[in-house]
Amino acid sequence: MKESFNRQMFLFFIAILVSLNYSCSNKTVETYEKVMTVASCEGCHINYAHLQEVYSPDTVAPAGGCGGEAPHYEPYDRVYLGGEGYIDFKNSGHYAMGCIACHNGSDNTSDKNVAHSGDFISHPSMYYEEKCGTCHSEIADNFITSIHNGTGQKRKVTMRSGLSGAEDFDQLPAHQIEGYTTNCATCHGTCGNCHIVRPAIAGGGLSNGHAFNKEPDMRKVCTACHVSRGGHAYFGEAIGTVPDVHLTNNSYTCMNCHSGAELHGDGNPVDQRYAYTELPTCENCHPDISTANNYHSVHYDDFNCQVCHSQDYNNCGSCHIHGEGARVPAYLGFKIASNPIPDIKSGFEFVLVRRTLAAPDNWIEYGETYSNFDVFPTYNYTTPHNILKHTSRTLVDDGADCYSNCHIRKEGEVLINNELYLFQEDLLDWEISATSGITVDGKLPDSWTN
Repeated sequence: MKESFNRQMFLFFIAILVSLNYSCSNKTVETYEKVMTVASCEGCHINYAHLQEVYSPDTVAPAGGCGGEAPHYEPYDRVYLGGEGYIDFKNSGHYAMGCIACHNGSDNTSDKNVAHSGDFISHPSMYYEEKCGTCHSEIADNFITSIHNGTGQKRKVTMRSGLSGAEDFDQLPAHQIEGYTTNCATCHGTCGNCHIVRPAIAGGGLSNGHAFNKEPDMRKVCTACHVSRGGHAYFGEAIGTVPDVHLTNNSYTCMNCHSGAELHGDGNPVDQRYAYTELPTCENCHPDISTANNYHSVHYDDFNCQVCHSQDYNNCGSCHIHGEGARVPAYLGFKIASNPIPDIKSGFEFVLVRRTLAAPDNWIEYGETYSNFDVFPTYNYTTPHNILKHTSRTLVDDGADCYSNCHIRKEGEVLINNELYLFQEDLLDWEISATSGITVDGKLPDSWTN
């Protein structure tokens, strides 16, 4: 009897512990709100009604970008600690550090001005070396080389302005740097922009109740920035296109191919994104691709894979920064050109290219003009994220030659397939000097056009 009684009491206490654990781990934000006063950082930011009383209205519209205007979130919504993410945050090591460990300012006060006084930082990862590097030293030390710092874009702006490279960006006129930050750097960010908050172009603010998301959400984060030239293609959003085969067949997110080592930087500075050694390659998943079929055996060293396997992709051009924006509106296009970066992507003679936003008068609204605009072409090497196994170039009619949909040929006096290639006649007048070097004029077999 005694043994049976002891066993019953043991089970009773286990049930009580399980019940307590369940109730603690499933507390709602409202539960915490009832027991916390607003005289603390956390108490204020979990009290939605109080945030609505003390918030400061926006004085500047959220930054937009290539994907259009940013969605609007009210200031109090952007800083509200709510939802499941808040519960996750409370159970994390980051929560245990306390708010002022990252944000500075003053805790234990109901006065907003006092709380946000002194050295308060709204976005601590702007100072990631100090704020994040304490615990994540390797990532923080290497992040200076991450392309998410805008290295490639800064390099082109500075070199077109007559300077030597990204390292001279700070030598540009102060008003041009300010213009770049306001108009061009809305997607370039630091740790928090991927792991805690929505990017500015996605409306800003906490993305999931201050939870630290190890893997950024593909929709809320990655394709919020990589929207017009990444997500637009990958999700097959343009009329006449379909989603990328890696999404439909494998449900891949960005992180299936793009590793943290690539996104964080590896400590070795590069001029532009295609120079990273950590970039994913088709061969990572398709190791025998070079001899997979006759087409690959013949053309593997001639073209990048997208020449055959991409659908049409988004282009736009001639951006009037802080003025009327892109004066070549977005359009679907497909152009094969001479490889503009053979030193980086060696082995490919012809590749896909995409029109860029560059124009000689990009900065005219800031009183600046490029003194060395022609240092880069107005079309970039590109790898559209809209891959299909079979495209309009690989599928030919029964009885037709395998090259029917990609080689240029004459039918009577009409040239077939010439629209696939970038010729000098495709360039706008101000593009010719900068870009004629990568057009295919004089570089295709004579038999194609004669």
